[in-house]
Amino acid sequence: MKTLSVSELNAQIKSLLEATFLQVSVSGEVSNFTHHSSGHLYFTLKDKDSSIKCVMFRGNAARLRFQIQEGMSLTLQGAISVYPPRGDYQLNCISALPSGIGELTLAFEQLKESYKAKGYFENKKPLLKFPQKIALLTSNTGAVLHDMLKVAEKRWNLVEFIAINTLVQGEGAKESIAKNIQIADNLGVDCIVLARGGGSLEDLWAFNEPLVIESIFNANTPIVSAIGHEPDIVLSDFVADLRAPTPSAAMEILLPDKNEWLMNLDTMQNTLSERFSRVLQGKVNQLQKSAFLIEKNLLFNKIEQAKQNLDNLDLFLGQRIAHKIALCALKLQNPSFQIHLKIPQLIGKKSMQLERLKAEFRAKNPENYQKNGYACVLRNGKKIQCLAEITPHTILELQDKSATLQAEVKQVSLQGRTPTFLCEK
Repeated sequence: MKTLSVSELNAQIKSLLEATFLQVSVSGEVSNFTHHSSGHLYFTLKDKDSSIKCVMFRGNAARLRFQIQEGMSLTLQGAISVYPPRGDYQLNCISALPSGIGELTLAFEQLKESYKAKGYFENKKPLLKFPQKIALLTSNTGAVLHDMLKVAEKRWNLVEFIAINTLVQGEGAKESIAKNIQIADNLGVDCIVLARGGGSLEDLWAFNEPLVIESIFNANTPIVSAIGHEPDIVLSDFVADLRAPTPSAAMEILLPDKNEWLMNLDTMQNTLSERFSRVLQGKVNQLQKSAFLIEKNLLFNKIEQAKQNLDNLDLFLGQRIAHKIALCALKLQNPSFQIHLKIPQLIGKKSMQLERLKAEFRAKNPENYQKNGYACVLRNGKKIQCLAEITPHTILELQDKSATLQAEVKQVSLQGRTPTFLCEK
């Protein structure tokens, strides 16, 4: 027997195992699961008696439609690989299927719980009762678009539709749906309808894709999910603002029924007409009653008003007369009161004036002048007013209270304005 080195032994084991277990399918329970930042998945698959290390590299992991979780029962397909430096072997997983449940069903439930926890199924936007513009996102080649437009024409033809051709199945469907949601969201429409016919879960899977779910959630325009038939459920039904069981049902939900509204208008017209007639008749009766009462009470009201006017006039005149009398009495009282006060003042003032006149009179009395050596000069019995008028040889009379003299003017001498006389007795 040849003695082998460890490396040689591990190399032979690697060659034997990898050639023997090139395609392996194995079932077990997941434990020690790790999702590495590189995208690779590392875990252990075990049963009650043993375990095996497993790896799923990033490329294969990206193709999984569900998320591997701790404790999950899986059926793995892959190949055995050996790492000679450590003598370890592991299962290199190519694909994985959940045990006891379909892959898509599990993926659907996982995505549903994830988006529910994030709150994506809440905060629904309201839909208009009378939309004017609706965007239809569906395939232009299918019967869905024709069916929706047919229902819309019967129910309410006062709406504008914008049909945006959209891939709804297969490769590129999720990108087409997400892109067209963003386009329709910028068109200013009142509502966006996602629509397609029925199919399997695989056929409808594009409406479960995270790219589509995010586009629906982030749209500002209300979105209606009308995917498949009544039993078909996709994630867009939960995230959208409204779920319709079928595309045709979406039109029945969104659009009012014109026939129903015409009947409603007729009913409202009849109701308004009846109410108007009742109100009008009531007002006519009220007006007639008011006219009768007015006619009955008109003369009485006029008489009462005239009495009131007379009373007001009597009161007014009485007040005016009393006011006038009071003013006159005040005017009569004031002058007599003032005269009574001013009489002593007036007597005193007049007494002072009298004394002043007496003083002036006494000062001008000729007798007072004669006491000081003055005499009264007369010519022909008349007083001389101006001595400058006297001429020589004029006979004058000089008089005081004791005697009267006659004198002849000999000479008149003017000194300034005052003349000087030389007289002979």
